[in-house]
Amino acid sequence: MKAGVIAVQGDVSEHAAAIRRVADARGVAIEVTTIRESGIVPDCDVLLMPGGESTAISRLLDSEGIDTEIRDHVESGKPILATCAGLIVAARDPQDDRVQSLDLLDITVDRNAFGRQKDSFEAPLDIAGLDEPFPAVFIRAPLIDSVGDDVEVLADWDDSPVAVRQGPVVATSFHPELTDDNRVHELALFDDDQPTTDTPEASR
Repeated sequence: MKAGVIAVQGDVSEHAAAIRRVADARGVAIEVTTIRESGIVPDCDVLLMPGGESTAISRLLDSEGIDTEIRDHVESGKPILATCAGLIVAARDPQDDRVQSLDLLDITVDRNAFGRQKDSFEAPLDIAGLDEPFPAVFIRAPLIDSVGDDVEVLADWDDSPVAVRQGPVVATSFHPELTDDNRVHELALFDDDQPTTDTPEASR
């Protein structure tokens, strides 16, 4: 299995470590590669798109030609996990003309829902498909204002969606890579019918 982490910005090493832990727990051989240029995405089985600054991320994806490859990856049914600013870039409507949307998710996003005035925080989050609450870390996180008919809401916070799935795309407002809990990566990137040797609470 080959996993690619979009390495334009964000918690690249943390995402790489998380996917390695899940693969190890499942007994799956995995190669993790970082992506800063075109030509790598087509060889990947799964992708991770970390946070950072959404306008810079989208601009670099476009200039390097990675954006088209990501769309082709999703179109072929391969999984991708997008977190925080990655969610914004994946949204159909980021509500910011500076962000060049990948249009992977039929959602509208409030980029500044947790603005500079609000502290980052961690909260136990009930996520569909997980047996126990997930320790979600929110850092200046976006919220999802609206979702299309084909979008499944996996988790809400304060009556707003903060984790969604549409086809092979899972996106979160929070940072699952900043905890030792690998269940969101497992939920997003591994098929349900694969055996797992992870902790009991991580089973689905």
